[in-house]
Amino acid sequence: MKNFKKIPITFNIEELQSATNELFTKMSWKSHIVKGLCMTQIPGDPSSADGDKLRGVFYTKPDSTGEEVQRETAIDESHYTEFVEDFKNTYFKEVYDELTKYYKLGRVRLLLKEPRSTLSWHRDPEPRLHIPIYTNPGAIMVIDKRAEHMPADGSVWVTNNIKYHN
Repeated sequence: MKNFKKIPITFNIEELQSATNELFTKMSWKSHIVKGLCMTQIPGDPSSADGDKLRGVFYTKPDSTGEEVQRETAIDESHYTEFVEDFKNTYFKEVYDELTKYYKLGRVRLLLKEPRSTLSWHRDPEPRLHIPIYTNPGAIMVIDKRAEHMPADGSVWVTNNIKYHN
């Protein structure tokens, strides 16, 4: 698998930005290193989209020994099949419905990365879909020493997050 692959599905970036702006004013963002909202949940279990469920398991090498350690709790992504009621009347539901025609999705999250910050060097248990909604030219993702800027133009990207990245 390539580290970055732009797939032939696009969404209306203005509608994504408008829906995001609306949620910025209405919702309580879960605050960790990355702020976010879970848009899917385990059917009938709203707590599955709350708190520490925003993040899932990831692996990192936190010190000079180079030994990999697991962080966070493992989450069975396949159980996240119900769209959260609060988000059903948003453009994000249309995006979800379209993507599920082609992909088996797990947790769908709207994430906010604060300016002038970065994530630690880590890897995830699966590839990920990304749709940048707001970005700037200096915002890059690095996967296995390859850097890529994903523009906020409505494009959908598959990223190989099984490899180390930030």
